[in-house]
Amino acid sequence: MISFERFELPNGLRVIIHEDKSTPMVAVNVVYDVGSRNEDPEKTGFAHLFEHLMFGGSKNIPDFDGPVQQAGGENNAFTNSDLTNFYEMMPAQNIETALWLESDRMLQLKFSKKSLDTQKKIVIEEFKESCLNEPYGDMWHHLSRLAYTAHPYRWPTIGKDMSHIAEASLDEVKSFFYHYYRPDNAVIVIAGNIQVKRGLELVEKWFGSIPRGNFSKPTFLKEPVQTEFRQEILKHDVPHDAIYRGYHMAGRMHNEFYACDLLSDVLANGRSSRFYQRLFKEQELFSTIDAFISGTTDPGLFIIEGKTMPGVPMEKAKNAIITELDMLKDNLISERELFKLKNSVESSLLYSEVSVLNKAISLAYFEVLGDADMINQESERYHNVTAEDIRNAAQNIFRNENCSEVIYISIAE
Repeated sequence: MISFERFELPNGLRVIIHEDKSTPMVAVNVVYDVGSRNEDPEKTGFAHLFEHLMFGGSKNIPDFDGPVQQAGGENNAFTNSDLTNFYEMMPAQNIETALWLESDRMLQLKFSKKSLDTQKKIVIEEFKESCLNEPYGDMWHHLSRLAYTAHPYRWPTIGKDMSHIAEASLDEVKSFFYHYYRPDNAVIVIAGNIQVKRGLELVEKWFGSIPRGNFSKPTFLKEPVQTEFRQEILKHDVPHDAIYRGYHMAGRMHNEFYACDLLSDVLANGRSSRFYQRLFKEQELFSTIDAFISGTTDPGLFIIEGKTMPGVPMEKAKNAIITELDMLKDNLISERELFKLKNSVESSLLYSEVSVLNKAISLAYFEVLGDADMINQESERYHNVTAEDIRNAAQNIFRNENCSEVIYISIAE
């Protein structure tokens, strides 16, 4: 059980403090309820661009990383479809360094054409390296566009097209910042060796005077039920033929999410998994094969990806995947297999709670979802999944008309 206290400042900033005296460290985590799903379809990649811009200097602090290092800490950030997360980890006595830095960039970034141009170049280079020059790097662009026709999950976090970032103006960037990166659209978590009362005092000291924005929760277009199989075949210079299948599944708050997560473990978690044992080891159809869930807040995707062994016909490999899925639709998994799955998940959850940084990130994430206390309900929600729930989930999602498929055919010599 992870204990914490929750507060809200007059400017709308939600504050969560978790005291853990077993460590000399403290983690400060700030999450903004903005991801790529909040972007204009014609101006994508902005949330990811801001992950970089937030390190480019703020109103009173030209250099962000230097003070963190001098305080004996480390920092990083990540962006996804649903949120943007920033964190610092440092000795507890230096916590004000982290709060000073985070509050200053929440107050106001140091906007300039030079800073924007610098970060745009970095992001564009990242786009080229990860999406254009990396084998299969554009997979998410193709699969997202196939699977989604209405919801803004139809483009990846890095953006739909490089030109959207290249053409971003200073005014557009400022507007995006002052709409989303405000206290009333943020959660701050302090976890570690700090008393709750002291933690709240420090948050009030550093963040209390930042004016709230005019943020209102957006309503996203609901993705229509997919009623036909969708496919795109790409002939690329890739090392192996590859297949990616995305099936629509429930969102993060739905009970089926937990059944789907366990379903992905049945198929592809470890050497005892079905894909590994049958398709990789016994039949030698794939050089790599995996199954995972996108984990998005709104209804997401259950993804199967595999790279075939040389000489294996794609149709044969694909049919072998479908055979495994049909078995899960037709039969209950054994109690032994289910017990093993749940033990593995519970071990992972317990292990993640050892780190104050992991606890800080999770508390912030669940608070954005609606209630930080969901962190204490995760284990039970997995524990409550039955073999029937897993079979029902398989029957619900593993339907041909619910599938979007991207196939890469290698033209490499």
